[in-house]
Amino acid sequence: MRNLKRALSLALASIMVMGLMVVGTGAAYDDVSSKQNQEAIEVLQEVGVMTGDENGNFNPDALVTRNEMAVVMSNLMDYRVANYKGTSPFTDVPAWAEPYVAACYTNGITSGVSATTYGGDQSVTTAQAALMLMKALGYFQFQSDFENDWQFSTIKQANKIDLFIDVESGVIEPMTRNDLAQLVLNTLKAGTVEADNDTIKVDADGVKVEAGKVSYNFITSGESYAGAIKGLTTAGTVVNSGTRIVELGEKLYQGDLKMYEDRSDDFGRPGTRWTYKTTTIGTYSDTPAATYTAKMSKDDLYDLLGKDVVDDYRLDLFVDGVKVADEVAITTTYAQANSSSASCQSGKGVLTEVYTDADKELVTVTVSNTYLMQATGDYNESKGTVAVTTLTTPIGGLTNSVNSLADDDFDSVKDMAEDDYILYTYAGGKVQSAVKAEVLTGEVTAYSTATKTYGDAGGNVTIDGTKHDYAKFADVTAENGCATEFSVGNNAAIVLDQYGYALYVDDAALSMGNYVYIDAVAKETNLSTKMIADAYCPVNICTTRKMP
Repeated sequence: MRNLKRALSLALASIMVMGLMVVGTGAAYDDVSSKQNQEAIEVLQEVGVMTGDENGNFNPDALVTRNEMAVVMSNLMDYRVANYKGTSPFTDVPAWAEPYVAACYTNGITSGVSATTYGGDQSVTTAQAALMLMKALGYFQFQSDFENDWQFSTIKQANKIDLFIDVESGVIEPMTRNDLAQLVLNTLKAGTVEADNDTIKVDADGVKVEAGKVSYNFITSGESYAGAIKGLTTAGTVVNSGTRIVELGEKLYQGDLKMYEDRSDDFGRPGTRWTYKTTTIGTYSDTPAATYTAKMSKDDLYDLLGKDVVDDYRLDLFVDGVKVADEVAITTTYAQANSSSASCQSGKGVLTEVYTDADKELVTVTVSNTYLMQATGDYNESKGTVAVTTLTTPIGGLTNSVNSLADDDFDSVKDMAEDDYILYTYAGGKVQSAVKAEVLTGEVTAYSTATKTYGDAGGNVTIDGTKHDYAKFADVTAENGCATEFSVGNNAAIVLDQYGYALYVDDAALSMGNYVYIDAVAKETNLSTKMIADAYCPVNICTTRKMP
């Protein structure tokens, strides 16, 4: 459960990471990234339940009205709304919303604030939305279900079936589109139910009387579609065949919408993959137990996991999506990964994420490095691309040459211009993310020359009173005449990674007149085309890092 794991995360690091590390196959909307409930938003977009506006935005922070909620519910339940046009008893519903409201009213999903007033312009609260969705699951079919307080009963039942996981809107507060998407996705993964019909019901001469309290039982099926999302039995066990609970998404899409757990994304992060018919919607990583953007110490592991886990669990280690350790002892892998000869592991400017799986007794650690490229021209609107050249290349090199970035893949491309520096991540043979880097120019008030140890350059430079350490792979020694020497009091320009570490020193304001690339163990002077490589072995796998 992501909400429970959040307490273990390093909040500041997580906020900084989200701008560059995008989960899934790519944001479906210009204004949606992993900072929002991207998995839910993209799944609902694909099946046509919630869509964005004409400008390509989802507007995740916008509040949802009761009229709009009726549209979402009608899309979800596939009500043929044209058949309901003109049947709504409410006089305050605009023409565009009337058939949707009428469909939901007729099918018992919603009611008005009075016999003739719907209140469609009001924001829908989380409790109201949850009640509508649970009615779609089969709950709240009888007045007795509401007991003395409909809101309390709604919240209690929604919590029982995990409907509010990752939903941050308060239960009596207006819902955002972002949280509504997550609430709907949780409902698609929830089991459908039916009443046991033990309630005493009398309906005579227009008078309805109910006595007793109904119980709801999960609907089950032995058909294959019933395993498309979770494949759970009523006992809570996972089965590949036999009688399984029918989740709402299975009932509505008859197996066309599938969820695959125990998958991993291109970085090796464990997560969930969704497909619809023949389309892969995306693979969405779990929330890590912890996130580090500096060196992950042994004490960090013990504090996070506990001694029993460190001693007993096995560990998978991925570096830029390449598995370099396969279910080995945690303590052994830690020693290998952070030894002086293993320079591609955790450190300053390196994103390290830790995931735990108690069922498998497995810890997964993913290491993702940040690389640098530069735009060689302005954004070409007609082509939707910007030409680039890579300044630092990933461990193992590029599978394919990267000469341009497309706005279809990265919306940030639209804001790029010639000479802009671009931070990028790379895994699975392709660029995974690309954002414009911050260039900091100012007066050098102090600096420390690196004391070179393998894979950790050390050293720092203070610009306008703020100290910036070099990223882990910075190589700023005097070797090959590339010493980074500053003149205190003069101006300098440095490129920062997303964590605030110096990734590159630009000579534009330096008297020495050369460029020094300080990301990784590679460097180049005077923008030459000389290839400089440095080989090293992370966890017994040798790789080569190159600078074109």
